[in-house]
Amino acid sequence: MTVVLTGAAGFIGANLVHHLRKQWPETRIISVDKLTHGSCLAYLDPFREDERHVFVRADIADRTAMQAVFDEYEPSGVLHLAAESHVDRSITDPLAFVHSNLVGTANLLDVARRAWKDRTDVRFLHVSTDEVFGELGETGLFSESTSYDPSSPYSATKAGSDHLVRAWHRTYGLPVLITNCCNNYGRFQFPEKLIPVVIGRALNGEPVPVYGQGTNVRDWLHVDDHCSALATVFESGTPGRTYCVGARAEATNIDLVHRVLDLVDELTGRDSGSSRSLIEFVRDRPGHDFRYGIDPTRLESELDWKPSVSLADGLRRTVAWYVENQELCTQLRSGNQEFEAAWYADRGGRR
Repeated sequence: MTVVLTGAAGFIGANLVHHLRKQWPETRIISVDKLTHGSCLAYLDPFREDERHVFVRADIADRTAMQAVFDEYEPSGVLHLAAESHVDRSITDPLAFVHSNLVGTANLLDVARRAWKDRTDVRFLHVSTDEVFGELGETGLFSESTSYDPSSPYSATKAGSDHLVRAWHRTYGLPVLITNCCNNYGRFQFPEKLIPVVIGRALNGEPVPVYGQGTNVRDWLHVDDHCSALATVFESGTPGRTYCVGARAEATNIDLVHRVLDLVDELTGRDSGSSRSLIEFVRDRPGHDFRYGIDPTRLESELDWKPSVSLADGLRRTVAWYVENQELCTQLRSGNQEFEAAWYADRGGRR
């Protein structure tokens, strides 16, 4: 089997390549990425000489490039992860998200449809987010039947791409699958997201920004568990179905930040609790959803999947990776300083 994996040099994509090369050793993976600010080709270095792994630098919104990938490699599956994914960036540059998340997804769907025609032995897995559902109150969980109510340009474009995937299934019969996952964390995450921002700033002795009072709640899923869920859905999911992926590991942002900072102290030999003094509360971002929580019952009951990494163990592994890879993370972060400085200053933080 040959599969195309888009967004392969990004956070989840790179972890998924590593996971699938172990789980599917006979499968040829065509990794596609346009190598933007959130990508890092070094994550795929272990597969540079792997004859069952091919890297293609291309934009999913470039129809000619995607057609060439399908013509040359004749894939029978797509794992579609490529997307602009940072909420803050979507607020400052929403049209880039429209281009990648909507135009890119529609383009990929149509190239696949025309290549596969009426085949039923093919699969198109679209990887999405729980942010399409909007926000929860104090109680309740998102499920596959939750109505869409996106709050940001990012979540709106992901909601739109979900609808496009369903439309290609209902109109053309394309065998599709959709996953909506909660917040991911782990190695390889670009240092503009919460956990790597906290780690990187703490290691450098810089202020650690927390929106509002840090009371927003998120459900946290280790990227290794997400990768195992994606492989399970691709292999065993029912075409046309959606599967919510979560670990039932909710935490407020401030509690999560405290836990991460305490691990930084422990793993670097600093005085216990010293990094907490770096916390600086900044003005909340526009449209900041209060709470997310996922009910993964369908995935657990229908496909016999369960998460295996606890939040405590996952955070320790994550902080340890960033501590051990400070030079690489600093290089990645240096290319993002202009954007980070702009949003931080806009929310009342000091530099």
